[in-house]
Amino acid sequence: MPLTRLEAFSDGVIAIAITLLVLDIHVPATGHGGLGHGLGHEWPSFAAYAVSFITIGIIWMNHHLAIGRVRQADHGLLVINLLLLMSIAVLPFTTSLMAAYLRESSGEHLAAFVYGGSLLVMACTFFTMQRYLLSPRRGLTDIDAATRAFILRRNAVGLIPYALATALAPVSPYATLGICGAVAIYYALPARS
Repeated sequence: MPLTRLEAFSDGVIAIAITLLVLDIHVPATGHGGLGHGLGHEWPSFAAYAVSFITIGIIWMNHHLAIGRVRQADHGLLVINLLLLMSIAVLPFTTSLMAAYLRESSGEHLAAFVYGGSLLVMACTFFTMQRYLLSPRRGLTDIDAATRAFILRRNAVGLIPYALATALAPVSPYATLGICGAVAIYYALPARS
């Protein structure tokens, strides 16, 4: 399969997922404390949207870089890429769940666990794809060993805070959202090799 088809399909799925995130943000009802109060009441939706939008955007950029290093796609890459896209496509649902339950007194911990877990699964799937692509045995890329090691280390770093965010969900959904936001900011910054 030509890499252009893999990239086009991936770009389409990612674009739809990132666009669906905004559907959970609603215009506040009129007459209940004013517009400012209504917008303030929607802050969980804004926060979850921002974290997920940045995260999906970063995954899109890193996916582009990862596929750009590859000479050809094989069956294994196609399967892992499909699993990655599946984990990205579920993020609008888990983001909406997190936003809806963040301030509730029942269900907020489970919602945070599902949200953190969905980001952890996505990160693990992306890391798996990177390991697959960068394996010298498969010969899919020509980059040197030092660059391979740097890329894998940088990708592995994100697994730890996502696991921590998921583990902390039963304690504090705010901690889960905050840690996931910190990971998004970390990966939004330029990498230093």
